Amino acid sequence: PFLAQLRRAQALAGAVVKDQMLGQSPALQQARKLLQRVGPSDLSVLIHGDSGTGKELAARAIHAYSPRCNETFVALNCAAVPANLLDAELFGYEKGAFTGAASDRKGLIEAAEGSTLFLDEVGDMPLPMQAALLRVLEAKEVKRLGETRPRAVDFRLVAATHRDLDAE
Repeated sequence: PFLAQLRRAQALAGAVVKDQMLGQSPALQQARKLLQRVGPSDLSVLIHGDSGTGKELAARAIHAYSPRCNETFVALNCAAVPANLLDAELFGYEKGAFTGAASDRKGLIEAAEGSTLFLDEVGDMPLPMQAALLRVLEAKEVKRLGETRPRAVDFRLVAATHRDLDAE
């Protein structure tokens, strides 16, 4: 009931709210305006903030305000995936690429085709994996593990980190 009342109040105020952020504080309004400006572009975005500050909500808002909003938002917490499995999770693999690869598997980058891929805690990703991801962003193509030919991909990357990038 409270959320319904809040949404009704926003609708009555003439606000078209496509995101899931609730509230009307000046700071939230300023953040929403920034997300609305960033959303329509196709640029990759890095969101920086402490744990629990709503980085994924901001990423979902960027997606909601983008032309890609009708496609499925794909999210992965990089810190929750063991480093030795992260490449298979992101890039996918061909049948037989390694022991246990019984069939072809599309990675999350391919799964985000035409949509937005959100990588949370990207700073916890091993540096070689960050370099491989940068290569995908530059070339706009991905190679599954065990494949020799790249596949064209069209996705928008929104990444988040809690690390202080200026201190590193």
